[in-house]
Amino acid sequence: MKVYLVRHGQTDTNVERKYNFIKEDINEKGIQQAKELKEKIKDMDFDIIYCSPLLRARHTADIINAKNKEIITDDRLEERKHGNLEGKPTECTNREIYWDYYSNVQYGTEESIKSLFERVENFLNELKNKNYEKVLVVAHKGTSRAFDAYFYGIPEDGKLLELGLKNAEIKEYELNKD
Repeated sequence: MKVYLVRHGQTDTNVERKYNFIKEDINEKGIQQAKELKEKIKDMDFDIIYCSPLLRARHTADIINAKNKEIITDDRLEERKHGNLEGKPTECTNREIYWDYYSNVQYGTEESIKSLFERVENFLNELKNKNYEKVLVVAHKGTSRAFDAYFYGIPEDGKLLELGLKNAEIKEYELNKD
């Protein structure tokens, strides 16, 4: 099955280089990015759309849903939970360490990378058992890092910072049944 992953449109905290708020929506540029992506994929026929329940992802999914397909929200697609880092500048952490799979450094109450990756792996393993040909997933940059790790493996050095989709970017994966 083909799985297409989309990252939500731009948010204000993306621009400000801050850790996202859970209830944050996309901004005007994010809306425009989603509309442009809708034009780009309007002829693609997905069986279904899965989406993170976070507002910024759901708003993006609603905009790009050119064929009015069913949208199913799934908590496993949420961004890495930043905990008490929400709204703080990303420079308050060492980003290399924050996105190092093998690091045990905890900056606050954020979710571990391993927990995020387990959620995404669980979602993808369950998706394998569905009878879809094409699935669209709308989620987040952290989620896209977990997708890359699932399909291509975790980099040997554990460094994940450079991985991940840009706002309103789409990437195709091939998900094979076991």
